[in-house]
Amino acid sequence: MFSASNSSVQRATLIGLFAPICWGMSVSLIRGIAEGFGLAQGQTLLYLVATICLFFTIGLPRFDLMDKRYLFIAIPTANLSSLSFCLAIFTSDGGAQTMEVGMVNYLWPSLTILFAVLFNRVQTRWWLFPGLIVAFAGIVVILAGGNGFSIADFILRFQHNPVSYLLGLSAAVTWAAFSSMTKAWGGNTNPSTFIFAIDTTIFGLLWLSGLAEGPTEIQMRGLLSVLFGGIAIGVAYAAWTHGMSKGNITILAAASYFTPVLSCVFAMFWINAQLDSSFWSGVALVVIGSLLCWDATGRGVKAKLKNNSHHE
Repeated sequence: MFSASNSSVQRATLIGLFAPICWGMSVSLIRGIAEGFGLAQGQTLLYLVATICLFFTIGLPRFDLMDKRYLFIAIPTANLSSLSFCLAIFTSDGGAQTMEVGMVNYLWPSLTILFAVLFNRVQTRWWLFPGLIVAFAGIVVILAGGNGFSIADFILRFQHNPVSYLLGLSAAVTWAAFSSMTKAWGGNTNPSTFIFAIDTTIFGLLWLSGLAEGPTEIQMRGLLSVLFGGIAIGVAYAAWTHGMSKGNITILAAASYFTPVLSCVFAMFWINAQLDSSFWSGVALVVIGSLLCWDATGRGVKAKLKNNSHHE
């Protein structure tokens, strides 16, 4: 019984690890969608394709079997996260501020692990938190690029336009909260199709309201970005929800730090991005920090499973 349970957790964790890979590919695709269709229109088309993909792969959830707390609290929290991130990018002034909003939003892996420790009773070791700091420092280095990161400039931009940063923080907190709720209340249901259908409706309403209208001429690159981006983000969402529900939440959160690494590598091929030495320095920090998190949570999980096996 012990080995079967352990195998089930490992399998769910491996499925969840598909999410950072897909998210890494989707970043450049979403950029192509925004350039080809505009923010709200592009997000509507992206989530529509993802909803269709999810409908034919995992179908609709059984609402009668779903925990009511998950239905009425967790799912709206996931929708709020998507909307907050979209509006955070829309309200940013572009350039350095968009990059900084991305950094603020990338607090979510750390918050996911923190929530797992506080609310999901996940056992860890003390070096988890230095690992989180090192990994997040790597994210800052990667997103800042060769220009570096200035705290003074960050404070000035925050004072000039705090809404964008607060929306980015809201996206991070709500996504981490949804992940924690999925672990606690998700059970055997995967509501990804339903969540994406709601997101499609929300972004469709924003599109109809005239938010960030796109160009009148549609290019093939934009259409391909919608198709592949929708499939990638749909698969990522379904895999992440399954991993959060049945897998190791802290290992998945630590692995998600590699999303910007993968997105930069994919950008080399999709948008011909150039990776400088600062990128590889950031990668090194992400790897070191994630390995510390992995070791801290791995030891905690092994200790918990060992204790449980003694009681069986």
